[in-house]
Amino acid sequence: MAGDALKVEDATWEADVIKASELVMVDFWAVWCGPCQMVAPIVDELAKEYSGKIKVRKLNTDENPEVAGRYQVMSIPTILFFKNGQVVEKLVGARPKRQFKEMIDSLLAQHAGSA
Repeated sequence: MAGDALKVEDATWEADVIKASELVMVDFWAVWCGPCQMVAPIVDELAKEYSGKIKVRKLNTDENPEVAGRYQVMSIPTILFFKNGQVVEKLVGARPKRQFKEMIDSLLAQHAGSA
């Protein structure tokens, strides 16, 4: 369904996240992680709500250790925000949807002028 958070992997990381022109939110998660399961529906809701404004991706850290290691993701869920291939913000741990929205709105406002 359009708007759902799409899966990203080591192989597609460069094209999907690093070379993206828009703001990209990446959820680093794993199947066994309880807090990740709590955050997953929020991430999907945000993908729908911000469709066309940001890209939302999910990266399974067990299946893609190379990317998780590159960004020193030590605990999950970790949400990284990328702009122009660089990490611009980071949230670690399960958070309420409101905190995600505040972060996204703030980043979109910052980058509106530099687009």
